[in-house]
Amino acid sequence: MTTFPTLDPELAAAVTMLPKVTFADLPTARANYDSLIGTMLADLSFDGVTLRELSAPGIDDDPEVAIRFFTPAAATGPIPVLLWIHGGGFAIGTAESTDPFCVEVARELGFAVANVEYRLAPETPFPGPVNDCYAALTYIHAHAEELGIDPSRIAVGGQSAGGGLAAGTVLKARDEGVVPVAFQLLEIPELDDRLTTVSMTNFVDTPLWNRPNAILSWQYYLGESYSGPEDPDVSIYAAPSRATDLRGLPPTYLCTMELDPLRDEGIEYALRLLQAGVSVELHSFPGTFHGSGLVTTAEVTKRSSAEAFSALQRGLRALSPVS
Repeated sequence: MTTFPTLDPELAAAVTMLPKVTFADLPTARANYDSLIGTMLADLSFDGVTLRELSAPGIDDDPEVAIRFFTPAAATGPIPVLLWIHGGGFAIGTAESTDPFCVEVARELGFAVANVEYRLAPETPFPGPVNDCYAALTYIHAHAEELGIDPSRIAVGGQSAGGGLAAGTVLKARDEGVVPVAFQLLEIPELDDRLTTVSMTNFVDTPLWNRPNAILSWQYYLGESYSGPEDPDVSIYAAPSRATDLRGLPPTYLCTMELDPLRDEGIEYALRLLQAGVSVELHSFPGTFHGSGLVTTAEVTKRSSAEAFSALQRGLRALSPVS
């Protein structure tokens, strides 16, 4: 693997312990990822948090969408909610894999979290995954009263491919005009199938995520009809960077990692949101790589997490955190 002089020393020490994710061998990539996450979930405590399994009707003839719904045990009255979408290059991962994040949001911020179990590519290409996320969004909005959430304080967020799905879901929500999304949280988002940025061109051997994986990720997600980056028919809900009109989107927090192929498309999306009149908070964290947040003990990871939580709390105008 290429050496990276700017790699944070704490992260550099952990790189060799991280699994190799190769999308050319998807079954192995899924197994390796699930094994890693299983270890991380083994000691997860749900103290102070209530978890319910919900089921939202799918769009048209789509199957029902499972939602892992977290609420703080001490919640009273309607509370804000974050619709959360896990990452995994559109092709690996589960909603459960992000339970630690969901538990922390519910416990520390006093928010509800609706964690979406969307269908994965290539078995279910676009529009299936984003339809699942939008179905979950419309469900929690329509059932806000019985779920104890405030329908005026709904955020949509995700990480990596989940960040791309979140951005696509928010674009769809804007265009459909049914659910008023109050805030979007886009962490290291995968937004652009055209793969032409400097970071995407240069980072062919970075830890966990690289250009070869990104190419396969988009091929899996966009399906057999996809003819490549020049394809004029790619939907903005699949690749939000293709959207030409970003007006009317909600305030946004977006973060990128320095040594991540997705870095530049995230920064460019944030700039275009700003140019469209959207309020944006943008952070690019030095010395980091895509998925370096798995190294939870690193100081830069702690700072990244704290910034995202602070932005989410401000974005939804939360009350005092649950103690």
